[in-house]
Amino acid sequence: MTSLNREILRISIPSIITNITVPLLGMVDVAIVGHIGNASYIAAIALGTMVFNLIYWNFGFLRMGTSGMTAQAYGAEDKTEYLNVLVRGMVIALSVAAVLIALQYPIALFCKRWIKSSPETIGLMLTYFYIRIWAAPATISLYVLKGWFLGMQNARSPMWIATLLNVVNIIFSLLFVYVFDAGIAGVAWGTVMAQYSGLLLAIIIWIRRYRHLWKDIQWRAALHLRKMLRFFQVNADIFLRSLCLIAVFTFIPYISATMGEEILAANTLLMQLFTLTSYVMDGFAYAGESVVGKYVGAREPLMLRHTVRNLFYWGVALAVLFTLLFVFFGEGLLRVLSSDETVIRTAMEYMFWTYLLPFTGFAAFIYDGIYIGATATAAMRNVMFVATAVFFILYYALFSSWQNDALWFAFIFFLIFRGLLMLLGQRRFVFSTVSN
Repeated sequence: MTSLNREILRISIPSIITNITVPLLGMVDVAIVGHIGNASYIAAIALGTMVFNLIYWNFGFLRMGTSGMTAQAYGAEDKTEYLNVLVRGMVIALSVAAVLIALQYPIALFCKRWIKSSPETIGLMLTYFYIRIWAAPATISLYVLKGWFLGMQNARSPMWIATLLNVVNIIFSLLFVYVFDAGIAGVAWGTVMAQYSGLLLAIIIWIRRYRHLWKDIQWRAALHLRKMLRFFQVNADIFLRSLCLIAVFTFIPYISATMGEEILAANTLLMQLFTLTSYVMDGFAYAGESVVGKYVGAREPLMLRHTVRNLFYWGVALAVLFTLLFVFFGEGLLRVLSSDETVIRTAMEYMFWTYLLPFTGFAAFIYDGIYIGATATAAMRNVMFVATAVFFILYYALFSSWQNDALWFAFIFFLIFRGLLMLLGQRRFVFSTVSN
């Protein structure tokens, strides 16, 4: 194995472990409520997760922007800049969290009026929402800290944070639900406790490993208005890209709910399988952010090209692995998530689309990491604009005859367009960052 592949694996393997535990938060919640209630409970978790995706994914740029900018500063050996990136990110994260908590009731009212589902499902969703919203400071701060660790070529710390977070979530969710009979509220409280446990560990890791840098932080320079505006400008493209991603991933459960609770529950289970795939793929995307960013900052074009090529090969290997997993063990995975036979039968009717997801989607995930590492965010934003337009055009063109199949068909082409357009643009938008 080449030294470059070892470098990629040094980042990607801990990142895969980290990322594979992230969907476990949602999967554990779905699995617990799938065994204590009917389809309304699964639907409520799906809608509650959709709401928080809508909220938090708007600020996903804090993790991605922090990772790419920190990696480039690390590659350029600019200590002042990678510390400034951390300070700016944390200030923004805590400010955003305070606003979200202050606006929780207007947000809940909007969601209640916007989402179309049964009164029972809406009531369960709001119970989940009003508790989980208090995890906002921890959740958004962890975006910044994880991105910063990754940019510093440190993928192990996010791995330990995610591991603790999920262990705490499983233990306390089960405790609240099965011991204290707290129902869906217990699942929400387990998630809140898990997020704050992860934040506490992240702070402890930073103090133990990086406290010697504390004296080098230039607070006034980091928070200078011009620098803060520049931080927002760089991340605005990622923010707009995230809005498009949110539009697609919130539309899926939203429109599924209009087709009935069984379709919503089935699509939720299938999307959990996709989410599992995407977070494993993103392990190598994170390696792209870190390693590509480092070689861009260090101005090493040859290593940059080799890194992009090797990351693509790893993506193909993962696509083969997950296709085989879903073909041979798909139904078994669904039964882990739910014991409702009606929901499982409905999900199996659409399982074919899940078989296609790994190969049609791997390039989108890999190139997201590459483009973020190169801070080619404007190009990534434009690609997402095109792919999102394709998704909605295809869905509405085919829905009247294909119904739920139209949703999955449109989603497949959404993934294809993202990956293909970024592949075609790599020479102009990625390699040029070093050659110019």
